[in-house]
Amino acid sequence: MQKDTQQTAAPAAGEAGEPKPPWKALWVLALGLAMIVLDSSIVNVSIPAIIDAIHINLTDAQWITALYSIILAALLLPSGRLGDMYGRKRLLQIGTVIFVAGSLLAASSQTGTLLLLARVVQGIGGALVMPSTLSSVSANFRGKYRAAAFGVWGAVMSSAAAIGPLLGGLFTQTIGWRWIFLVNLPLGAIVFICSIPFVPESKAQGSSTGGSLLSDAGGILLSAFGSAFVVFGLIEGETYGWWHPAKALTIGSVTWPQSAALSVIPVCLVLGLILLACFVALELKRKRGGRLVMLDVTLFKIKTFGWGNFTAAIINAGEFVVIFTLPLYLINARSLDTLQAGGIIAVLALGSIVSGGMARFVSAKLGAGGTVQLGLVLEMIGVLAAIACMGTSIPVWLLMAALVIYGLGLGFASAQLTSLVLSGVPIAQSGEGSATQSTIRQLGTALGAAVSGTALSVAVGLTTPGKLAAIPGLPKGLSDGLVSGVKSSAGNMISGIRAQGSHGKFGALGPQITDALTSGFVQGGQMAMAFACVLLLVGLLASIAVRKAAEEAPAR
Repeated sequence: MQKDTQQTAAPAAGEAGEPKPPWKALWVLALGLAMIVLDSSIVNVSIPAIIDAIHINLTDAQWITALYSIILAALLLPSGRLGDMYGRKRLLQIGTVIFVAGSLLAASSQTGTLLLLARVVQGIGGALVMPSTLSSVSANFRGKYRAAAFGVWGAVMSSAAAIGPLLGGLFTQTIGWRWIFLVNLPLGAIVFICSIPFVPESKAQGSSTGGSLLSDAGGILLSAFGSAFVVFGLIEGETYGWWHPAKALTIGSVTWPQSAALSVIPVCLVLGLILLACFVALELKRKRGGRLVMLDVTLFKIKTFGWGNFTAAIINAGEFVVIFTLPLYLINARSLDTLQAGGIIAVLALGSIVSGGMARFVSAKLGAGGTVQLGLVLEMIGVLAAIACMGTSIPVWLLMAALVIYGLGLGFASAQLTSLVLSGVPIAQSGEGSATQSTIRQLGTALGAAVSGTALSVAVGLTTPGKLAAIPGLPKGLSDGLVSGVKSSAGNMISGIRAQGSHGKFGALGPQITDALTSGFVQGGQMAMAFACVLLLVGLLASIAVRKAAEEAPAR
């Protein structure tokens, strides 16, 4: 077993004295994580402004959001291993510089090509930062301080994801969309400068050289391309068609035509899964031969790690459905603008902050596993309350109260589940363990992106036709076209019809059509949210196995 050396590592619980760990480092690491998470959610609301400013088409705009997630998922595993070998603090600093450089390039981009290149650079930097922050927290905070550290870490992560759309809308409507990238410059400067005195270096002692790591080039390529293909397939399934091509895919001079017999999506998913299976087989073979591996897949034999990662993926999928559905409901059914919708969603950060502060005390009473389960129950209560508050006549503050409850559960569940996943991983392998956990969370989020659009589309298809059929004199063909339009636009078409009133192409039927579409969309959104609750329930059931494994494991 490799040893782990670090300047100020906290000893395991129960050791004499048990000095306080580096709390200032925790805040630096949390800010570094917030910067990366923020960039995943801040861009989406600014896409229309970006399209108008640099004159790109819708396909390029979709790649602006997807490319960052794909690059991030592809490079997390090798980045985590590099952190174990060469120092997690060093990787954090290098990643921060690369990420800030990519942000500056994105903010100054005048063409779609340059902006896409900037998103690649940001993805590379983000992949270096994310596992470095998590593995450093895991390595430096043990024993009784662990729950508090992960409580802060989880609260910051949840808050950054929630505040992202609000900041994106605020910047876009006031000082301009380029500030969604420029905001990373001061954040990155604080992380880099403060990491020098406050973040202790940690790495695996006796680790191999860079040449040895490159000896597993096959593993690096298989994991990177496998993760990239799977994430792309899940994220872009609705865009390009799950089975039959919905539109052509063009990358450079290569085009997958819309006339093809099969969509590119199932091809990418199958290819990605094959590459990941080959990656696992290769790493097992190298491990048996005593050679360096990029990922020790035998870590999954640790029950908290194996079950915990499965649980995290399912929960992330459910949480994404919630965040996907609510803004569409607020904008299309409640007639709010992007900034108002972002402000309402952001209130869940209040719950996350409160639960982050309470995490240490709750974990002392219930244990990390019990805290996760409490968090998931609160999340489900929050989602069910939100479903009950989804209506055009219900005061929006009731929905905000439901989101505070949801955020409270999010803070408990997310952070302590991460703590549980890594609790049995040797400190020397915390980098690759953290990277694996982050990769699987990304895959869970991508799965949520895949099922959220489908769930909402299917639900709207079930609820809206009956609402339109109740309108006297509305032709069946027109009704079918309206349902199709609402499904394909995720409800955005409703706002246009509402704005036209009785003076649009539907004449006097316009207001009735608006009411019918709105009512159907609200019910469809409620059904999609109910599906999210089912995913969270599956995560809750899976967490039972995680809690049992944690209770059976020896104290660390």
